[in-house]
Amino acid sequence: MANLFLFIARSFFKLSSFSALLLFLFSFSIFTSTEDGNITIKWDIMSWTADGYVAVVTIYNFQQYRHIQAPGWTLGWKRAKKEVIWSMMGGQTTEQGDCSKFKGNVPHCCKKDPTVVDLLPGTPYNQQTANCCKGGVLNSWVQDPATAASSFQVSVGQAGTTNKTVRVPRNFTLKAQGPGYTCGPAKIVKPSKFVTADKRRVTQALMTWNVTCTYSQFLAQKTPSCCVSLSSFYNETIVPCPHSACGCQNASQPGSCVDPKAPHIASVVPGKNNLAPLVQCTSHMCPVRIHWHVKLNYKEYWRVKVTITNFNYNMNYTRWNLVVQHPNFNNLTQIFSFNYKSLTPYTAINDTSRSAW
Repeated sequence: MANLFLFIARSFFKLSSFSALLLFLFSFSIFTSTEDGNITIKWDIMSWTADGYVAVVTIYNFQQYRHIQAPGWTLGWKRAKKEVIWSMMGGQTTEQGDCSKFKGNVPHCCKKDPTVVDLLPGTPYNQQTANCCKGGVLNSWVQDPATAASSFQVSVGQAGTTNKTVRVPRNFTLKAQGPGYTCGPAKIVKPSKFVTADKRRVTQALMTWNVTCTYSQFLAQKTPSCCVSLSSFYNETIVPCPHSACGCQNASQPGSCVDPKAPHIASVVPGKNNLAPLVQCTSHMCPVRIHWHVKLNYKEYWRVKVTITNFNYNMNYTRWNLVVQHPNFNNLTQIFSFNYKSLTPYTAINDTSRSAW
């Protein structure tokens, strides 16, 4: 059992059974909202070189409650001309590509579609830039703006040396804990401005373009990563999830390995990364279960206890979130055991979302 949370909400009508709408999100999300925010990639050209430019690329996680957890973000694009990456700081490409035509000074990457990842903590200082080297982990901007940005520096060659000759990359892709993000085209915007440490001088980039990426649960996976169960004050037992995501027929005891043919939980294969889920054998086979239990139900108020249970032996959710949507939360009076923040109201259905972290 990961944690216990207690809600106390005041209502102007009596809550009948569970007719009210309940939507839950836990860390990696089973609920997608257009009001959650986006991830913005800003590409600032800071100086020109003999055959190209040096740029600082910054990834901002403007989402309200969706973190990017280990193994972190992966950023890709397709070059517009015949550019090469001479060198990088704060990040690296996963493949070098074919650089055989270069004599002497060999580029860092010659691929037409490079893929960049963040460097790991402990990287030598002479290879770091500001906001780098966190293994691609990004917290949401609303909850922790100090750790919601990630940057790397890239030196691009054969790219043109003026605003009129440089061409922006195409087909940006962003992956974080698998697929789910869709990135729009790069758009040239006003150059970014930077204030010096003494706040007496403002400098600006030579050229800037932005890319906006949004998350879709439908792209991420067909089955949810967690399930919700419900019970009320007259029932002390936890009602199991109505739909089982995968079976446990061959498991003889809790803790047995998940069936390799399970549709949404990867089997544990020796030699691969330890982030592949190893889920405790249960009737529902969900990596995470969220249980909503109505403890009291009176005319003037009702009280609910929410329990989050982690059945995944291979994952510790140190920066988890729970988002609950309910029409009575605009009358919420008291909360125990966790931090709370009101999110943007869903005006179309007159509900208000709440998050905990």
